[in-house]
Amino acid sequence: MLILITFALFATLMAGISMFGYRRYVVPARVHAQLGAPVITAGTRLKLNNPRANASVEILNKIGAMLPSGKKDAATKQSLTLAGYRSQHALPVFYGARLVAVCLTVLSALLLHVSDSNPMMRMMLLIGGAGIGWRIPGFILKKKVASRQERLKLALPDALDLIVVSVEAGLGLDQAIQYVAVELHTAHPELCDELQLVGLEMRAGMRRADALRSFAARTGEEEIERLVAILVQNDRFGTSMADSLRTQSEFLRTRRRQDAEERAAKVGVKLVFPIFFFIMPSMMIVAAGPGLLQVFKYLFPMMKQIH
Repeated sequence: MLILITFALFATLMAGISMFGYRRYVVPARVHAQLGAPVITAGTRLKLNNPRANASVEILNKIGAMLPSGKKDAATKQSLTLAGYRSQHALPVFYGARLVAVCLTVLSALLLHVSDSNPMMRMMLLIGGAGIGWRIPGFILKKKVASRQERLKLALPDALDLIVVSVEAGLGLDQAIQYVAVELHTAHPELCDELQLVGLEMRAGMRRADALRSFAARTGEEEIERLVAILVQNDRFGTSMADSLRTQSEFLRTRRRQDAEERAAKVGVKLVFPIFFFIMPSMMIVAAGPGLLQVFKYLFPMMKQIH
């Protein structure tokens, strides 16, 4: 009887969850699919990736604004730009987060049990905690920069293919960049945001070469820097833009395939240590365990009898 009641409750719960998910997600998805994609203009797409205006961000902004600025502000601001944070409040928020992290790590070090007879150990623990707290935001920022650059690198071949098609269809490079920034925004939003910013800078009166160099400086990706160099040279010497972009796109796809093959070839070497330390002992226990148990069971009593 208890099993039947349990099964009935479980079935009722699963039916309720399934009905909620169907009405909440499946039905609206069908409606949106029938309506089609929304009408999007180029001016409504650009995002500055500002920190959300909540209480914690405001507090961090105020804390960071109170700290004195140093010579490393330019490097930190460049790192924040590479991570996609172009807001004017990004630098104070980062410094505020760094100060809060230092306070938390120092407080954690104080809460640890350290003997009063060893004040040197307590002092080293406090200094180490402060250093770790100071490094944590920078470490997270470096990870975000690397992740964003990897996404930009993976999105670049698709954008180049569409730019080539647009240029061959008769569009100029400026119009092609703006068209790609709108059409690929769903698949590659970060690259399209940067391309839209390039279009806005050129529309504001900046020279195309300067706008493209600014694009390369904001991303810091090696492949984008090469692409910008190619575009600037083609613009200067008047060579075929479509052929150069097609060659660059093919090169990027070939390099991506070679990188994948290289990583696949390294798998065997990387699996040596996990196999040796984790899989091999288990296999030895399964294969030789019964035999060793028999040896311990019969051989040791026989050796005792011999003595």
